[in-house]
Amino acid sequence: MQPPQFYDYRGERCKEGASPDSIKYSTFKAEYVEPGLMFSSLPMQLDEHNHRNGCCYSVDYVVKEWRLSSFSPNHMLTTKLCGGGLLAYSESKSYPGVRSLGSSEDDNKKKRVVVLGTGWAGTSFLKNLNNSSYDVQVVSPRNYFAFTPLLPSVTCGSVEARSIVEPIRNIVKKKNVEIHFWEAECIKIDAENKKVYCKSSQDTNLNGEEEFVVDYDYLVIAMGARANTFNTPGVVENCHFLKEVEDAQRIRRSVIDCFERASLPNLTDEERKRILHFVVVGGGPTGVEFSAELHDFVNEDLVKLYPTVKDLVKITLLEAGDHILNMFDKRITAFAEDKFHRDGIDVKTGSMVVKVSDKEISTKERGNGNITSIPYGMAVWSTGIGTRPVIMDFMKQIGQTNRRALATDEWLRVEGRDSVYALGDCATINQRKVMEDISAIFSKADNDNSGTLTVKEFQEAIDDICERYPQVELYLKNKQMHDIVDLLKDSKGDVAKESIELDIEGFKSALSQVDSQMKNLPATAQVAAQQGAYLASCFNRMEECEQNPEGPLRFRGSGRHRFHPFRYKHFGQFAPLGGEQTAAQLPGDWVSIGHSSQWLWYSVYASKLVSWRTRALVISDWTRRFVFGRDSSRI
Repeated sequence: MQPPQFYDYRGERCKEGASPDSIKYSTFKAEYVEPGLMFSSLPMQLDEHNHRNGCCYSVDYVVKEWRLSSFSPNHMLTTKLCGGGLLAYSESKSYPGVRSLGSSEDDNKKKRVVVLGTGWAGTSFLKNLNNSSYDVQVVSPRNYFAFTPLLPSVTCGSVEARSIVEPIRNIVKKKNVEIHFWEAECIKIDAENKKVYCKSSQDTNLNGEEEFVVDYDYLVIAMGARANTFNTPGVVENCHFLKEVEDAQRIRRSVIDCFERASLPNLTDEERKRILHFVVVGGGPTGVEFSAELHDFVNEDLVKLYPTVKDLVKITLLEAGDHILNMFDKRITAFAEDKFHRDGIDVKTGSMVVKVSDKEISTKERGNGNITSIPYGMAVWSTGIGTRPVIMDFMKQIGQTNRRALATDEWLRVEGRDSVYALGDCATINQRKVMEDISAIFSKADNDNSGTLTVKEFQEAIDDICERYPQVELYLKNKQMHDIVDLLKDSKGDVAKESIELDIEGFKSALSQVDSQMKNLPATAQVAAQQGAYLASCFNRMEECEQNPEGPLRFRGSGRHRFHPFRYKHFGQFAPLGGEQTAAQLPGDWVSIGHSSQWLWYSVYASKLVSWRTRALVISDWTRRFVFGRDSSRI
């Protein structure tokens, strides 16, 4: 505890050594005044152990009124009136170096929602939350939202970095919900005590007070993920990642640096070739798009500015699998590999990186196991995502070890923690299997308790079954079955519809293959944004749905679930391939490749930007690039 500081009624500091005398306890009237916020006067009865909101008060006789210039539950206040009146102030901490954020009297009436992260999931949640009965606290190390699908464009100057970011305070300032933002990083989650420990991103001039604690009633974890290095030696030290705006800016400077170094007169051609060899590790959408952007930047802009080295530039794309873009339709994969071959981009499939040094990348060929060393000037690592350390620590706390992400139920609640929600890249939905609940489903559907299910009984429960277990509907679709009756008939053979009856064993047999259709959702911006909007809609109707549940039947309990479970709706995906050509895979297995798809890409991305300001900036950047080309300044 810091030494007390005493002030008289004029606010002037008293001499050192001043201290209050022994005191008695009585009733007085207190008026709390916070900066910008005043609370009504309240009569309070105080005794030796009386605490209110974490503060301790003591007086030596009846006091009519006193004021505080600021109020926080980690302060202890002692007042004594004698002569001019005296106020003693000292700071009390729960443990060294960490402050606790207090709540006002009005805030105590509201449920506190703490949101960790301002990425796609967190920002979507904040944008769609409109219930003013919550006190929302947002904690994130970055005070903006970044439109990450355009990061590859930022690396080569097609779009400027500031054009794809929007300050988070701009996004939430017009909402009727009380939202506070703290630029800090979450360093620990204490689910038992409902506390989040944070450390300020501003690490200077804070007098050692960088850490603080935030209490919560509901916690929304939307922290995203980090780049996955697979513990490959040398990756962190020598490779660039492409997850954040700062990553894209570093890559852009690095590309220009390589061309400037290669242009120096005292280098050999061999050294110039190494410096101008750009290696991209990972044949997913990000790696492919960056390779295409880099190829266009080099061939449309840089070769005009660096004519002496234009023939020495090489781009290599390494992929451990058999093909690049393996999550896309085979037609797109084949077209992309063929186009890259024509453009001179060297695509090496079946090559797994085993080590990265400052000048060479060692790869292992999957077929024969041979180790090959590839000299390079710049390397970009884009091989998927990994779990953040704070999430790994939290998973250990709640017994979710040996997982790649936080497991949630279909309502995005972290398993075993009803007040904690997780969404976006840091979480995965653990869809419940039909066969785990098969007996409970049978009992619920068997209305007459006859021990057998008729078609009519099953049809009455099928909507709830399909909503609770989406793999049932997916199985019917993949098997080209029109309804559940076809599934039952498939189990019973060629039997008339009306005469179909199943006992528990027959029911198990009919649904035995359904769980084979279960799939994890991809870690994409599209999924995260939909999860954020869904969770916000649940919070908006929390009280209403408590009284009138709208979800499916509880097969292992009574009544209904409060909300409909989350369902992802896929709207398609793009893969820009350079040269103003893009591959698009849209719902219904519709595939489009070429210049027309590029214009569709422009339209969709412009419409999905978070504000009219960013739309105007990005469109102007595209226009500038068409007219003047990309900027090659190193800034």
